[in-house]
Amino acid sequence: MQRWYGTDDIPDDLGSTVVTLGNFDGVHRGHREVLGRVVAEAAERGAVPVAVTFEPHPIAVLYPDRAPTMITSVEQRLEELEAVGLGATLVIEFTREFAKETPDEFVHATFVEALHACAVVVGKDTRFGVQNSGDVQTLRELGAKYGFDVIALEDIGEGTRWSSTQLRSELAAGNVGHAAQILGRPHRVSGTVVHGDHRGRELGYPTANLSDRHEGMVPADGVYAGWLVRRDLEPGHPDRMLPAAISIGTNPTFEGHVRRVEAYVLDRTDLDLYGEAVAFEFVERLRETLKFDSVDALTEQMADDVERCRHILSAIVPS
Repeated sequence: MQRWYGTDDIPDDLGSTVVTLGNFDGVHRGHREVLGRVVAEAAERGAVPVAVTFEPHPIAVLYPDRAPTMITSVEQRLEELEAVGLGATLVIEFTREFAKETPDEFVHATFVEALHACAVVVGKDTRFGVQNSGDVQTLRELGAKYGFDVIALEDIGEGTRWSSTQLRSELAAGNVGHAAQILGRPHRVSGTVVHGDHRGRELGYPTANLSDRHEGMVPADGVYAGWLVRRDLEPGHPDRMLPAAISIGTNPTFEGHVRRVEAYVLDRTDLDLYGEAVAFEFVERLRETLKFDSVDALTEQMADDVERCRHILSAIVPS
């Protein structure tokens, strides 16, 4: 997939495209229904399937005090967009100046002049242009004016509509199983393994600690069953997807104050992951973070956590 960081990156010989527009935070199942339609329409029309997205999130620019926690970094978003089969993604820097463009100005400059769109696929609640003044009807009128088709899809979801807002709520509550249903895959937090306090090794459970510069929304504090994914290893390698007990919290038993995201790979004490790029995938929350009266009580609970992880993960084939 080609990645364009502004319209100047778009090649002159692009040809026609089928385009969609959105923030795509999380790239959940609802997003992928729209993206899949883009890919299918492009194949039928002999065009390039393209997503247009924004960085940073528009609310973070226009109303910083209301900015949502991002589920995915822009890099994670691009990886997931590539996975659905898009030919390219255009990342537009969202600024206050850009936000002043009228719907007509935005569509003409981006969809018509830059991307040569023959069709635009959107959800029925899509809004765009200054103060979100453009909607699907606006887009249809502009499509008639500039010569592209508009395909508007109904809301997609089970029970309640799949949305990034709903997904954030589930992760904030630690409901990673429900989050996975919305995503269609386990939620991931990615980062580089760094040195921690080495307390886990002393207790018999050495952990891989993620750097503070991790990517992806961190779920609620607690202990989770999941996977440690070694991103530098090829898919299919036996050490790429490793079953793990993942802990999020401040380690209150030892009066900790720094929130950490760390994982113990089940039954492995031979791994040297320092400096390696990894991801944690969350499958199921076991319990909340607790403060124990003694180290013995903590290690007894950790042993139980590991056994529960082993039971949960043994029934799952890693992706």
